Amino acid sequence: MNYEERSIETNGVRLHTILAGPEEGPLVVLLHGFPEFWYGWRRQIDVLASAGYRVAVPDQRGYNTSDKPPGVAAYGIDLLAADAVGIFDALGRERGTLVGHDWGAAVTWWAALRYPEHIERIVILNVPHPIVMRAQMKKNVRQLLRSWYMFFFQLPKLPEVMFRIGKFSRSAAALQKTSRPDTFSDEDLAKYRAVWAEPGVVTGMINWYRALMRVQPARLASVRVKIPTLMIWGTQDRFLGRELAQPSIDLCDQGRLEFIEEATHWVQHEEPERVNRLLLDFLA
Repeated sequence: MNYEERSIETNGVRLHTILAGPEEGPLVVLLHGFPEFWYGWRRQIDVLASAGYRVAVPDQRGYNTSDKPPGVAAYGIDLLAADAVGIFDALGRERGTLVGHDWGAAVTWWAALRYPEHIERIVILNVPHPIVMRAQMKKNVRQLLRSWYMFFFQLPKLPEVMFRIGKFSRSAAALQKTSRPDTFSDEDLAKYRAVWAEPGVVTGMINWYRALMRVQPARLASVRVKIPTLMIWGTQDRFLGRELAQPSIDLCDQGRLEFIEEATHWVQHEEPERVNRLLLDFLA
């Protein structure tokens, strides 16, 4: 399928965005996580577009060739959520659906809590509700140890140096180590390395983590998610324990939780057919 590439202006930044599917179709925005870019949804784009959905897949701020505003404050979760919802308006829509993985899922949660009037439904892949994550980081020692890298990323400059060592060989190896064998091909990893080498990308990506601990988000009117929510969770996730999933979906008025026992954190890469079936069923 041929994709349209466009620079979309939203919330004061320009985001490189892949578009597919009929222009009049229901809008679905796919939000990638760390350390990926739009390509992380390559196994979902064609399926959704062929089913009649208008699919928009941005490289979020700080990533690939999208804008990389300076300073940690530019990567607070309020701004990231406003970026996502602003894509609806940029495409001439009042409402749409958000689907997020990893950091993209964190943005999706926050957008659903801040802008429920603009979002028809959300799909979350392997990230807990922000309130659940905050609570678990305080009391769950195992989860705290799993999240060690969040604290490492708070250091100045050193994370960037470590990321670039060996032309990003450590980062590529980390993707392979935390996923099932052969999930990421040599061709895939070459694409990731090329994106990581873009000027400002490494700092942009890491600033998301720095902002998490340094930028205070707006106070929420309610921590409950009112709109229909599907959570897909690969239970072999080495970063986030499955015990975070059920308390998260319990905070959703219309929530559905689907575990995929064989999958890791990279669930949409490893089990694309199952993930795609769940997406199509839920969106319909």
